[in-house]
Amino acid sequence: MKKYTLLLLTFTIYFYGISQIPTPGKVSEIPTIIINGTFHIGNGNVIEKGILIIENNSITKIEAYNNAPIDTSKNIVIDAKGKHIYPGFINPNNTLGITEIDAVKATRDFQETGMFNPSVRVLPAFNTESKIITTVRSNGVLITQPTPQSGIISGQSAVMQLDAWNWEDAVLRIDDGIHLNWPISYYWNGKPNKDKNTQLQMLHELFADAKNYTSKTINLKLEALQGLFDGSKTLYIHSNKELEMIESINFALHYGIKNIVLVGANEADKILSLIQENSISIILDRIHSLPNSIDDPIFTPFMLPKILYDNNILFCLSMSGDMEAMNSRNLPFNAGQTVAYGVEYEKAVASITLNSAKILGISKLYGSLEVGKSATLIISNGDALDMRTNQITNAFIDGRTINLTNFQLELYQKYSSKNTPNDK
Repeated sequence: MKKYTLLLLTFTIYFYGISQIPTPGKVSEIPTIIINGTFHIGNGNVIEKGILIIENNSITKIEAYNNAPIDTSKNIVIDAKGKHIYPGFINPNNTLGITEIDAVKATRDFQETGMFNPSVRVLPAFNTESKIITTVRSNGVLITQPTPQSGIISGQSAVMQLDAWNWEDAVLRIDDGIHLNWPISYYWNGKPNKDKNTQLQMLHELFADAKNYTSKTINLKLEALQGLFDGSKTLYIHSNKELEMIESINFALHYGIKNIVLVGANEADKILSLIQENSISIILDRIHSLPNSIDDPIFTPFMLPKILYDNNILFCLSMSGDMEAMNSRNLPFNAGQTVAYGVEYEKAVASITLNSAKILGISKLYGSLEVGKSATLIISNGDALDMRTNQITNAFIDGRTINLTNFQLELYQKYSSKNTPNDK
């Protein structure tokens, strides 16, 4: 009896959880028109009082609004006076959608055994029913790059939008790149990595084999690496230290890899010329962090975005690190932090919109509010990069209106209406 009671309780909890995930939105049959708001285009431009028209899944018009009358019987009209409109924020290099509860191993689907796993694909592991996703998109994050994390080559990431029935509907770019965790020289406690030379030798052997690979005998690992040589995939090199970044860049150049992105890159300011000469982009870890070295000023991570902008290096921000799936919702506030340390506001917006889209290879349709691009955008009552004023009222992904309800909001509404004994 206890066995069946426990089973019934498990199914009850399961279906209760499922019921809290909003149904994916639908494209409106009539145009949606947003007027009077401040439009942050994502490419550095702003329209102070504009009009944006969404038809089907695309933006068909965005320009200054001249107060011309609009037929409300044939259009959905959103008066955004006093509000701010942004492209949907993009969060690269994280585990959103492939982990649910970090303390429960069964819900962590971003690690594989073994050191070299280029053929591992994160794509089919992406869980569109994750409760975390709803809490993240209510802060404006609408696109993510779920990324595997283990070994030296952890596998292939993908680019996904955050309102879908399943991973097939969510995917924007399939297997966009290979993630290489460059072998470190020293561990966090100062002890040397005695296996580094062996690890590098194995890495060279793998890439040499991949470079000379022919499909006469199918090898899934070597097959997965082929896109690096023809430019259809990006090599994401996870590295932070100056020496290790130099090693990894020279490694990639040696094998003729066309698209290179540094991930983390905490000491990128020490190798600016090498990065510039080879047109390397950067995905920065969260800047709300301590400096890499005890000798660095405490504000060093906050200053790095300004340094990269001043040197015309393409970069974007991410929320990788501890509890990164949950902390994805804080992405816009990291961008806001860069403004306090010298980055122009619209460039800070670009660091979580158009810059991210360029690095992830989706900028033809996403990352900015331009005619012909996907209607993936948010409306905020206030400055979306400021945690004091970020209040997302509307969101659209590919023209679909997104339900911004999440279980945290439901709990807030539930307990805010509770009467205490003193209220009687």
